[in-house]
Amino acid sequence: MISNNIIPTVTPIYAQRNAMRKNSPYQAIWNLLDEVYDPELPGLTIWDLGVLQDIKQFDDCWQIDITPTYSGCPAVEAINQDIQSAMLKAGYKKVKVKVVLSPAWTTEMMSPQGKLHLKNIHIAPPDEQDIVICPLCNSEQAKLVSQFGSTACKALYQCQDCAEFFDYFKHF
Repeated sequence: MISNNIIPTVTPIYAQRNAMRKNSPYQAIWNLLDEVYDPELPGLTIWDLGVLQDIKQFDDCWQIDITPTYSGCPAVEAINQDIQSAMLKAGYKKVKVKVVLSPAWTTEMMSPQGKLHLKNIHIAPPDEQDIVICPLCNSEQAKLVSQFGSTACKALYQCQDCAEFFDYFKHF
């Protein structure tokens, strides 16, 4: 059984993203985009998921770089529209959302808060060794039911201790 008092660690990839964000001259835009959520994961921001990569300004146009969790992710268009809407509502009229495929998205881009959020909505967060821990009872006794859960980036498991079914966000 795993303790709920584990202190989450920060991956080097996330640490680099976070340092880049903290040093950005566009803090107001970063904060504004913290209100844009992944449409398939309720309450999870695109920053915490690791999709929001960078903010750039070219003359009077803002470029928002995003990286999809996987090629063909259906949420990309909704995220694009939500970014455009948030920026327009805040008075930024010229906005381009650029889908960046390199470097490819990895679960190591996720923030510790994002992984905790997944657990709080009963999705087992990704683990580098693919140790799947039940998000309800913290048991490691989980059995794979299907390689695909509610979305392609998740697998369906059943806990052998509490018998609950849950999604595991696959480690990429």
